[in-house]
Amino acid sequence: MESPIFSKYSWLDFLFSVVGVCTYLFDLGSDIWVATEFYSRGDFFWFGVLIGLMVLSSVVIQMFSWFWFKYDRELEGFDSQSAENILFGLCVKLSFTLHVLQLGFFCRHISAIWHGFRVWWRREQGSEYAVYLTHDLSMLRLIETFCESAPQLTLMTHIMLHTNRARTVQCVSVVASTTSIAWMVVDYHRSLRSFLPDKAKQGWCSALVYFLWNLLLIAPRVGAVALFSTVLPSYIAAHFLLIWPVLVFWVWRQQTDFMDSTGGEWLYRATVGLIWYFSWFNVAEGRTRGRSIIYHAFMAIDGGILLVTWWFYRDPVLTQCYAPILLYTLPLAYLTGLFLKTLYYCCFHPTLWRPAVEVELELTDGQEGLFRSAAPRSDTPEFRNKRMARQATYFYSGREAH
Repeated sequence: MESPIFSKYSWLDFLFSVVGVCTYLFDLGSDIWVATEFYSRGDFFWFGVLIGLMVLSSVVIQMFSWFWFKYDRELEGFDSQSAENILFGLCVKLSFTLHVLQLGFFCRHISAIWHGFRVWWRREQGSEYAVYLTHDLSMLRLIETFCESAPQLTLMTHIMLHTNRARTVQCVSVVASTTSIAWMVVDYHRSLRSFLPDKAKQGWCSALVYFLWNLLLIAPRVGAVALFSTVLPSYIAAHFLLIWPVLVFWVWRQQTDFMDSTGGEWLYRATVGLIWYFSWFNVAEGRTRGRSIIYHAFMAIDGGILLVTWWFYRDPVLTQCYAPILLYTLPLAYLTGLFLKTLYYCCFHPTLWRPAVEVELELTDGQEGLFRSAAPRSDTPEFRNKRMARQATYFYSGREAH
């Protein structure tokens, strides 16, 4: 009897893993290409900013991967299932070295593809573990997207607006970052829906609406920040450092429990604060509709201030061809995104089908609950990704989960 909290690993899961690593490599390759172009042209400031974003994002991702690696090794039955995993089958010191060399995230990709291939193509056992790996990768790609792709998209947009021209390499970087963000949105949502097997199949219309409202809310935010940075570049860092601690404090007030250690939890809260700088991300149970309304109202006001500041400080001659269009298009896009988000939650958003008490019991059993169901059905442990299971309960806990 299948575990009610998982859908089985399928060819689509394998495809998403392959596309995910290809997107990651394409994004990394485009970043290196852009950095090389900056260096060769003598734009050392932009070169340094881009390298800084790449290093910061990589370090954050490796830290999450390493924390999860340590947490998972302490769980019952994990070693026997992960013995052939490229990353987890290694000794602790070697795995730590891979993370220090910034290769842990890539090894997770390869491990997920290899294990998924064995499960799907060779019809071997281990479907739950393969799904477990893809869930972690989905969350890591989400973090990587907003730690690197979103800031880089803002940077490339700023450079094109500041110089009033677009080079091929910059366009490639914008396309790569946009593709990474779009793929993350679909992949992460699909990963969460796998915790609702009776609603796991998402129609194309629902997926399209979900993709569009995220894109239409993120793009105006990136555009407003990029425009503001073209007229007051020295103030954009101050703007981020003023808002980010407030967002982190708000995350802390919601008493998140995503990680299994205090240090890991504060890393998670700091990362969520960065994600919130660009997009809403639900992290706690409760009446989240009010929190979502407060967040979007705050971001709308902040984005409006950034846009109005840019309008009054801009160069009227250099920006006359696109300034009026952006002044009306960005707010309209944001309002359209809010409308589509409301439409999605009214018509397409599923809710948890299991009673709240039963879900809580299964998710708070401690470490053993990550792997085994309350009622044993076979000798093979069934893996439950506690981290992503919590995220699913927050995302699908009733109609108020916005």
